[in-house]
Amino acid sequence: MEEKPKINGGDVLIKCLLAENVKYMFGIIGGQFLNMFDAIYRWGREQGIETVMFRHEQAAAHAADAWARLTNTPGVCFGTAGPGATDLVPGVAAAWSDNIPLVAIVNQVNSKFDDSFTLQGNLDQITMFKPITKYQRSIRDVEKIPDAVQKAFREAIGGRSRPVLLELVEDAFLGEIAEDQVSIKPPISYRSLTKPAISNDLINKSIDLLMEAKKPLILSGGGVARAEAWNELQEFAEFLQIPVITSIMAIGTISNKSKCLVDSSIQGFGKEISYQADVILALGTKFSFTLGHGDEPFFKDSQKMIQVDIDPSIIGRAKPITLGIEGDCKIYLKQMLEEVKKIGKVEKRDWTEQVFEMKKKYIDDFMKKALKDKIPIIPQRMVKEVLEFMDEDATLVVDGGDIACFTIEQINLHKPRPPLSTLISIGMGHLGTSIPYAIGAKLAKPDKQVIAIVGDGSFLFNIQGLETAVRLGLKDITFVIANNRAWGMIKSCQGKYMKKRFIDVDLPDFDFAKCAEGFDCYGETITDPRKIKPALERAKNSNKPAVIDIKIAQAMSDGTKLMASMGIL
Repeated sequence: MEEKPKINGGDVLIKCLLAENVKYMFGIIGGQFLNMFDAIYRWGREQGIETVMFRHEQAAAHAADAWARLTNTPGVCFGTAGPGATDLVPGVAAAWSDNIPLVAIVNQVNSKFDDSFTLQGNLDQITMFKPITKYQRSIRDVEKIPDAVQKAFREAIGGRSRPVLLELVEDAFLGEIAEDQVSIKPPISYRSLTKPAISNDLINKSIDLLMEAKKPLILSGGGVARAEAWNELQEFAEFLQIPVITSIMAIGTISNKSKCLVDSSIQGFGKEISYQADVILALGTKFSFTLGHGDEPFFKDSQKMIQVDIDPSIIGRAKPITLGIEGDCKIYLKQMLEEVKKIGKVEKRDWTEQVFEMKKKYIDDFMKKALKDKIPIIPQRMVKEVLEFMDEDATLVVDGGDIACFTIEQINLHKPRPPLSTLISIGMGHLGTSIPYAIGAKLAKPDKQVIAIVGDGSFLFNIQGLETAVRLGLKDITFVIANNRAWGMIKSCQGKYMKKRFIDVDLPDFDFAKCAEGFDCYGETITDPRKIKPALERAKNSNKPAVIDIKIAQAMSDGTKLMASMGIL
């Protein structure tokens, strides 16, 4: 009897990832991954899967994170046993903190070397990743790979999305199985693709609270973005004329052209609006530091609170609630819209008009600062020039401390920010994301311009990623460095709170433009604010990844002052 053809664990894994519509795997090759790479070489590329080699696994994890943020599908990163796995940790942790679906694949040395002090062995990788992953699974047998992959993807996107870990012992990669014995189910057959409806009672109670409110406020969080509920949010807010503050993770979930948008933080006048509100509808937000943890002086416990979240552990966690609703934000808003339309549209609300007038005054006052032609360039002017230059549908990456705060305070003052187009590591405040985020973003949306605003300290974390961008032939991707030759946020704090006792915060001058040219990127240095936009235009037309080094003044952002006042810096 003729023996049936067999395939190895590498083949099985790639078949499973293709069933999940994985297009890119971000990482660095390692010895135990040889069968996986060989499967991609032999037939995987033809069927639509490719690896993207970085020069550090942390950057690979960040790129997979960016892919997930923009596509709302799990990103996939990998690292070889031992050092490769440990190098993934920072990137996976950043995704964990921001509730991003990520599948991290690591391998483990062959079981015959268990407890033998072999190369890259003896590391308990499962335990190492437990605090930063939602699900962990170690596989030794080739036949168990499909089940493990399916469970990993289901966990990554189910409920509150987060990273998961798959560890494949080399035995699983080397093992063989008859191809007709491999059962790979389509996603529809092993996980729910729909969300449950909210009870009519909870919908009606929500409407009653909002209709009775004199000063209602909606807080749009990352759960609105993950649920892709931005159309429903904007229609609902405008139908009832309710002001909206978004979290940073929810930038773009309501257009800056909408009269209802307040801002994407509690900086500036947003703090006053959040404090005055009498009824708050909190959608998919965990009240992180970007919303003042829900505490005084940003919010009051006396405010009535409707909190909607897919994760019940978030509801009522930060502040007392009047009504808690476990559910998907898109389903909730759809049901709410259906019911409020029976009541009739609210044409005008004095509270909303008042907020709108406050917003206009705030913008006018702010722009007077941002228009200054000072040299060295003030950070506000640099950010204004970049945000005005960007395409309306561009992907914006923000990486750094003070410069991130300066960017956020203008994020809604210029061109619209589409949903799922602004990439910032919020929860970890992770530095070094600009280059890998930008690469992941460009691969996810190759026809969109990518602009990264990054501090000079942050940029050097993963500068070797410029080689990856050049190798991939990426174009219309520009890194704008806010160069104050310092760890700016910490220097600001030392200046204000430590009587200018500066230590370990000043950085030497560095020629980023020349360094960029060494990677075969376009590079340019700017010292005059009037020359920023022409430089950005030259960078765009260079047909290369570009680096614009802008010399700016050291300054303390309002966001840094705010965080310092909260005791979190």
